[in-house]
Amino acid sequence: MVHVYNCHPFASQQIVQVNGEGKPLIKALLCKYQVLTLSLWLRWSRSLGWSSLLFSHPAPSHPGDYLVTIEEKNNATYLRAYTNWRYQAEEKARVGVRLLGHLLRGASVRGGAQMEIIEIPLSERPVAVACCSVTGDLLVGCENTLVLFALRTQNLHLLSPQVALCGGYVAVQTELEVLVLKLDATSEPIALDESQDVDKIELLGDRAKDCEISVCIEQTGLEDRGHYVLSRFTPEFFQGCTVEEIHLHSLQLYPLFSNNQSASVEEPACVFCFFSLPTAGYLYSLKGGVELLSTYQYPEKVLRAVLTDHLLHVITKNALQCFTVRCAAVAARLEDPYIDTTMKACPPSSLEVCALRMQLFIGLRSVCVYGQHVVLLSTADTETPEETERNTQRRGLSRKWTMSSPKETSAAGHGWNLYVVDTVSPLTLYQEMVEYSQRYVETNPQAQSLRHLLSEAHLLLRASLLQTSEQRELEEAFRQNCAQLGDCFSRGSQKDCHLALPYYRMSGLSIPEVLSRNRPPPSSPHFYGPGFLFYLKHYLLEETEENLSQESADEVIDIFSQSEPSELVSVCASLSMINVSPARTLRILQHLENTTGVSVPLTITMATMMLRLNDLQQYTELMERHAEMLFVYGFIEEPRLLLHGAGGGRHADIRPTALTQQLAKSQPGLLVASMVALHENSKVQLEQADLIFKVCLGCENCLQVDFWEALLMASSQEAVIQELLFRVASVYIDRLTNTNSDTHFNSSHTRSKRRSLKSVEDLINSCSHYGALYPWLTALSPAHTITFQHLDTLYKLQSLLCGPSLSVGSVTPLLERLSDETLWGFSLHLLSTTRGGQYDTSIEKLLDRCPQAIIAYANHQLQDNHLALWWQKLLPELCNRTRAAPDNGILLAALKETLVMVAREMSPTDFLELMPDDGTAAYFLPHLLTCSQKHLVA
Repeated sequence: MVHVYNCHPFASQQIVQVNGEGKPLIKALLCKYQVLTLSLWLRWSRSLGWSSLLFSHPAPSHPGDYLVTIEEKNNATYLRAYTNWRYQAEEKARVGVRLLGHLLRGASVRGGAQMEIIEIPLSERPVAVACCSVTGDLLVGCENTLVLFALRTQNLHLLSPQVALCGGYVAVQTELEVLVLKLDATSEPIALDESQDVDKIELLGDRAKDCEISVCIEQTGLEDRGHYVLSRFTPEFFQGCTVEEIHLHSLQLYPLFSNNQSASVEEPACVFCFFSLPTAGYLYSLKGGVELLSTYQYPEKVLRAVLTDHLLHVITKNALQCFTVRCAAVAARLEDPYIDTTMKACPPSSLEVCALRMQLFIGLRSVCVYGQHVVLLSTADTETPEETERNTQRRGLSRKWTMSSPKETSAAGHGWNLYVVDTVSPLTLYQEMVEYSQRYVETNPQAQSLRHLLSEAHLLLRASLLQTSEQRELEEAFRQNCAQLGDCFSRGSQKDCHLALPYYRMSGLSIPEVLSRNRPPPSSPHFYGPGFLFYLKHYLLEETEENLSQESADEVIDIFSQSEPSELVSVCASLSMINVSPARTLRILQHLENTTGVSVPLTITMATMMLRLNDLQQYTELMERHAEMLFVYGFIEEPRLLLHGAGGGRHADIRPTALTQQLAKSQPGLLVASMVALHENSKVQLEQADLIFKVCLGCENCLQVDFWEALLMASSQEAVIQELLFRVASVYIDRLTNTNSDTHFNSSHTRSKRRSLKSVEDLINSCSHYGALYPWLTALSPAHTITFQHLDTLYKLQSLLCGPSLSVGSVTPLLERLSDETLWGFSLHLLSTTRGGQYDTSIEKLLDRCPQAIIAYANHQLQDNHLALWWQKLLPELCNRTRAAPDNGILLAALKETLVMVAREMSPTDFLELMPDDGTAAYFLPHLLTCSQKHLVA
């Protein structure tokens, strides 16, 4: 389907008439020219008849300045390249003719001022030429072969009816099909045998398998290092076509560059292949896979077609017509990863094409385009319709090049007309499209044709912006177009209403501006389009810095209360709605509750409005409606009731709500439980929660530690657990370090004003990372005069050191800050050395500081693999110490308990070897006897 719009892309036309005689100039390819050079070329060609005009588009890096022609004279065909031809135009130099082979080393390369005509001999008759806009390579199509010439350090463009070349792609046209070869440079030589060639073929349609055109690489000895691998495809389009309708013409490989590309990047962003039948044209995208973009169904027989960035220009016998193209849609998606997301949008490349108003001419024969100039060649028709039909049938269906032999002109000759039609600028054409679209807006704002026309205008502007940077008028027009498309999709059907969001975003409109564009007419005061509601919901879900005024915020509340009341809680939780009228909103929420029933998120939202009204009594009543866990689930459902900016990156701007600040004062347990639930449900990150507790709320660090302790009980993420264990241990050590004595804290700013939410018993019973306190720690407990906060912190740190999860090595440097002069300080150092496996050292330190705890320590620690330490370390230590202090009852009691343990675990022989020979054996004999008796029983 082709839409037709009455928009005129042409601005003016100039007519130059030349009477031609003799043989025709078969093909001409002119690179890097200006319109003013047309007259020069006409002067050169007064004695020649023309069959076509071929010009090229200059690439961003400005192509090489030379002209290639295929000329016929005296029944001989010549391939010629004209270099430095501008000097001839200025009449400053003579013309030199040189006969060269494959290597082009003319005056243009040497830098001289002389124009040269370089004749390039070929083994076959040349019928077509093409230039590559990326590499500057020259492709010559002969009757049976293609010859590729490499141009060094130049850039050119291609345009040829039979062959085309662009960025490694070569296109060949026969009467029945188009063959595209992709030349890929490889670092290793590849044998192009028949089997390997088949594996490298990329096919589109079954006809490609039967392609009779052989592909081979002919080595000339002048190539750079590297080899080539070929791939090809052949599209199918002949089903149901007559013989007359399958004559191909207008083959192009077309590159599209982007203004975002670096100046040093020569590879185009996209490469397209276009070719045409008399009744239909086909546009393919080649880069990143072959894809059919558009099919053009012509209203009448087309003779030639030329593809440009913005439009497809086609000529019939008596008219020039323009069609829209989809190149910009493909380039936009390759260039921008955010296309087709909630951030950005672009009309699809599959959008149906449309035709613009045509311009009438007489006897058109050829067309080419340069910039905004369309050059047309016309002549009086010397063939009768019957002769044309016979010539068409004579061509048949043989697979030959689509180049007929040059026809002899009459002796009298006939007139040739050259038209230069200036197209209007894309911005002017866009403005005309917008003006034309107003007719649809007035009659049917939801018409599909309106959306299609605005999409065409969008692609027109995108194509201009891809190649033009810093044009304010274009950018402003683009934003205006996005706003218009946003309006279309905001009122459209449910199917594509989501597109209102990215188009409105790209327009740069504020919410009040979007609101004003979507207010329903008085005839339907309660109707809002699904696209508008979709946009509004997603905008309010985002954490933007744009706060709505009270008037706009109240209007948003009214919109959702009328259209989607179930979204009111989410709307009220938005940061943008901070200025909403609380009393007015509360009445709407209460009406919603009476209608739909009580829900926890709705209760929390109403409590928030009560806080804004400073009604603490009603706030308290609302917050006592449900159990604590139900409120936690409510915050999981809508986290923005507690936090704004959560869920973003680690350094996202996060802030607490007024409700969060109130909970920190009145219900800290609920706040901590809710924050833990949000973290475990990936609604807030650990660093963000820390920021809330430490900075935003300005509360004691005890609430932050309460959060860490509660999170340790709930989290199953090993990395989070290890981080939290280090944090809580560091805080415990810091609190104990700031103790000046056993009775009070030295630093008032770290003294907790309230008890922690979790006691050490709660943590030991509910958290596997906190271990039960070792029995021997009882003997090392501090005096009862110590403060509760200090004792609670000490027990928690001891419990962590007794637990299985804390890496002691990570906190050992921090423990060095604690003095071991006090028993509780000594207990922490002893726990550290014990957890580090230094049992010998621990036994010595404990016997020095607190021998009454040694047996309890040994009974708990010296088990299993460490059982031998009873007689290898503890027994010798006690023996030596009792000899030095025989009256020490604590040591003697410890020695007795140790001997009981040794007698139970050792054999009599081993026990006998342990007995000293210093005359004190009698002390050990009862234990030896017990050992022997137990051994005999065993």
